[in-house]
Amino acid sequence: MTVIADAASPVRRLTLGDAPVLARLVRANRDFLAPTSPVRAEDWFTDEGQERAVRTALASAEAGAMYPAVLVEGGDVVGILNLNSIIRGAFQSASVGYWVAQDHNGRGIATRAVAAAKRLAAEELGLHRLEASTLLDNTASQRVLASNGFVQYGVAPDYLRIAGRWQAHALFQVTFPGS
Repeated sequence: MTVIADAASPVRRLTLGDAPVLARLVRANRDFLAPTSPVRAEDWFTDEGQERAVRTALASAEAGAMYPAVLVEGGDVVGILNLNSIIRGAFQSASVGYWVAQDHNGRGIATRAVAAAKRLAAEELGLHRLEASTLLDNTASQRVLASNGFVQYGVAPDYLRIAGRWQAHALFQVTFPGS
């Protein structure tokens, strides 16, 4: 189960070999990502911390609970996209989360990546629903979701602890007919 990174789909399955480049990427984007991320321990930004995070993600993938991926442009890793909380049974749903490095923002990478995530969720994973959430003021991410057919269905107060405090999020979803 792999989405090939190409001009239309910048998504590639995460590998253990991605840990060092992810460590460099999270260090370089630390301030940029801080307002939209949980507070991270200092070791998160080290090669060892990213190796632990990658190993944890790969173990979750092996258990069928997530699909971890990197975003690639021009052969370089420029971000992350994960299908998290994959739930089977009557729900057949997952949550998509992503970020793109600051120096690659505004190039359509996230829009193409979310389109690839939709294809992966519907066609390869056989899911019925994909959800996403954004901070209320994250209009860029909301535009990415809307351009991919996601509809906002609510607002969750105190939804996630982001930047050190509980914050409300807009909730979005897309469903796949015939699934």
